[in-house]
Amino acid sequence: MRILHTMIRVGDLERSLKFYTEVLGMRLLRRKDYPEGRFTLAFVGYGDEEHHTVLELTHNWDTPRYELGDAFGHVAIEVEDVYKACEAIRARGGKVVREPGPMRHSTTVLAFVEDPDGYRIELLGPKGERRD
Repeated sequence: MRILHTMIRVGDLERSLKFYTEVLGMRLLRRKDYPEGRFTLAFVGYGDEEHHTVLELTHNWDTPRYELGDAFGHVAIEVEDVYKACEAIRARGGKVVREPGPMRHSTTVLAFVEDPDGYRIELLGPKGERRD
């Protein structure tokens, strides 16, 4: 067994695709409109779906925004260097909401960015550098 994807609902699909592809550097893997259901599914990720876990962005055409609630935490992405990744994300228009630095009670360096719908994305260095 393996995790295939995580689905999040987005209010503006084009805005979200721009963030995930241009700011975070993912690729649009596939996209399909479902006119009868009035929704679109777009899958983005850093590698193909056969070997990688990806994000499914679900856009319900008649819903411009969602309340995130308090149950969802974040999506985590491994990066080579958390500090440099934040600089690059900020330079591409991304919003860093927790500056890079050690996690409380740990030496693991992390940061958080926020997508256009308010979802949090955690940035972590390579596994060998983490103490989680």
